[in-house]
Amino acid sequence: MSSTSSTATVPSAAPLAALQYRDFRLIWLGQLVSTAGTQMQLVAINWHIYILTGSALALGLTGLARVVPLVAFSLVGGVFADAHDRRRLMIFTQSSMLVFAAALGLLTNVGWASVGVIYLLSALTAAATAFDTPVRKALPPNLVPKEHLANAMSLTNLMQQAGSIVGPALAGFVIAWKGVAAVYWINAASFLAVILALLLIKLPTQENLGAVRLSLSSLWEGIRFVRRSEILYSTMVLDFFATFFSSATALLPIFARDILHVGPEGMGMLYSAESIGAVGSGVGLSLRSHLKKQGALLLGAVAVYGAATALYGISQQFALSFVLLMIVGAGDTVSTILRNTIRQIWTPDQMRGRMSGVNAIFISGGPQLGDLEAGLLAAAVGAPISVVVGGVATVVIVALMAWKVPFLRNYQDENA
Repeated sequence: MSSTSSTATVPSAAPLAALQYRDFRLIWLGQLVSTAGTQMQLVAINWHIYILTGSALALGLTGLARVVPLVAFSLVGGVFADAHDRRRLMIFTQSSMLVFAAALGLLTNVGWASVGVIYLLSALTAAATAFDTPVRKALPPNLVPKEHLANAMSLTNLMQQAGSIVGPALAGFVIAWKGVAAVYWINAASFLAVILALLLIKLPTQENLGAVRLSLSSLWEGIRFVRRSEILYSTMVLDFFATFFSSATALLPIFARDILHVGPEGMGMLYSAESIGAVGSGVGLSLRSHLKKQGALLLGAVAVYGAATALYGISQQFALSFVLLMIVGAGDTVSTILRNTIRQIWTPDQMRGRMSGVNAIFISGGPQLGDLEAGLLAAAVGAPISVVVGGVATVVIVALMAWKVPFLRNYQDENA
């Protein structure tokens, strides 16, 4: 591995060890700002669509608009991440998403932001994300040494969840105060933080640059690598089905307005609830130097995620719904940190972009298709039943995976 910082050697048990490396710290702070902006925009788009249409199906179709380009381009994006300089590629993707967010803001200001326009710009943003995600996921192993990788994964997850707390909560108040266009403009500005961080980092963002060529054979090599690794493939399949069935985020405007009667401000708080629970569990994991029975812990966390989702679906009290969504976020975070750490440890650097590209199909396709599934089912039987069915299905999937994949159930990395 390349040198990871000019910082002196950091003890492996040091609190927040990864943040003591300058380049990781710069990227971490830049992404914190950008993540908050992105989460604001996701809330604003869902609210915008629901106000324009009043349709659960229209909300679900936002997932379809995002998932098609994600699936279409994620594998190619993974090859790009291994074949090209990751810093330059990420500057381009971040700049592209800045332009799309600004376009949403401008078109909303002038009254031209129809549902079709919102879907189109969401799809373009998703296409840029398909190239951005493999690059972003592949960066930490090059910015911190291996002994601090688990800490970097925990801190990255904490950063994402912190942005997901601030972003949705702020979005609700900005929408009520200045409207959705203001949210789109704020998101556009937030991408500047990542772009600046990328311009300031000093270390190379990958090993053996130029060793991988942009070709069909390179793409298939990445797919074969994931498919032949039982631990990588099984965690991706679990991730996909869990987020497919328990993805009810697109329905939050319905719960906020029609079931809990709390308006856009309450909706923003509900969006933040998962991240509050996630931060709590993430902090707890970051303080643990060793985790025992990681495979069983991963499966248990996903089961908690599904059970809490099902209970949220039948709640009609705002406070109870808030607490249940916190539990959803806590379960999701424990499983996410474990999955990401496992994947980075088991993947060589020259394969990390392609592994992340394959993974992006699972981690992005699951929730986006899940939004569509939730919207279709909600249109047919109502939002609460849709959410309950999804949560129960997730628990069933966990039981099946525990039964069918004993290697995952018994997995334990002695160095973690």
